[in-house]
Amino acid sequence: MAVVQVVKYNGSPDIFAWKYPSEELGTWTQLIVNESQEACLFKGGQALDLFGPGRHTLSTANIPILNHFINLPFGGRSPFTAEVWYINKVHSLDIKWGTSSPIQIQDPKYNIFIPVRASGQFGIQIIDPKAFLVKLVGTLPMFDKKNLLDYFRGLYLTKVKDAISKYLVVKKISLLEINAVINELSESLKESIMPTFAEYGISIVNFYVNDINTPEDDPAVMQLKTALAKKAEMDIIGYSYAQERSFDVLDSAASNESSGQAGMMGTGIGLGVGLGVGGSFGNQFGALADNIATKNTKTCAKCQSTIDAGQRFCSNCGHDTSISEKAMTGKCPNCGTAIADGAKFCPECGTSMINKCPKCETELVGIPKFCPDCGAQLK
Repeated sequence: MAVVQVVKYNGSPDIFAWKYPSEELGTWTQLIVNESQEACLFKGGQALDLFGPGRHTLSTANIPILNHFINLPFGGRSPFTAEVWYINKVHSLDIKWGTSSPIQIQDPKYNIFIPVRASGQFGIQIIDPKAFLVKLVGTLPMFDKKNLLDYFRGLYLTKVKDAISKYLVVKKISLLEINAVINELSESLKESIMPTFAEYGISIVNFYVNDINTPEDDPAVMQLKTALAKKAEMDIIGYSYAQERSFDVLDSAASNESSGQAGMMGTGIGLGVGLGVGGSFGNQFGALADNIATKNTKTCAKCQSTIDAGQRFCSNCGHDTSISEKAMTGKCPNCGTAIADGAKFCPECGTSMINKCPKCETELVGIPKFCPDCGAQLK
């Protein structure tokens, strides 16, 4: 039996636990342990002792428990079989984790179920090599990052889902806003995961949630983001969804060639009432309607009634709207209505305004005080 004289670590730096391939050892074997490592000697499935950094000689002087497992013939130099495990105790900070499939979580703000993905990384250090080897590594020839993620995937996925749900339900934070509290969420996850890792001799150095996102092609996510974008546009312009729908109806009525201006204005007035004639949009719409109405109507100078712009005589008082109010200087002798200069009949009672001068028989229009031809004073 060839007895190994020197035992040292020949594994990868990314491996957490590595077993020396040969088990044929002997007393006076040199065991070399590098910095940030510890070596553990197993005999008969039992962990005998731990060795820190440095060069160690396997003998009954530094391993008294060997006396129970081996005899010491040949002048104290005796071969025996045993396992030597090397434990990497460096801070491994680049262990990446992520949800393999989206987690369905209900958003508390919008009350819809949204698929959520989360990812990040964490760092560990092995602080209890015996517990790590006995409880976790077992009979594996080595233990690396992939083994660690496979063993603890169920743990961190459950903790991540519970933590995110807690922030959504208890703190009423929307999924679309949860990245604002990602640091707080990372610390909370670290505290919840540490006790379980500690049972296996592992200390959590840090735990980071780098990203929480939703699939861009998910129908629920697309619909929600479209609605939020529309809401943001409305907030910037300054109108509500109901006002937008009302404006769409008005725009549709305006584009209908068979509808007249009066029908359109009726629709516009109805919409103005429906909108409460309030707010910035209501004021703007009211001003627009007034502007349109002003261009299609006019006011009677006599009775102040509103009539169509193309109507000459007032439908309320009969006034000729082509004559301005400033030209109305006379009065009807019968009813006292103001009469424009040159009017031959009263627009109110129909009394004739045509008279003759009693002196020169000149035809008089209106009721002048003196005859324009002979200057006779008139009554």
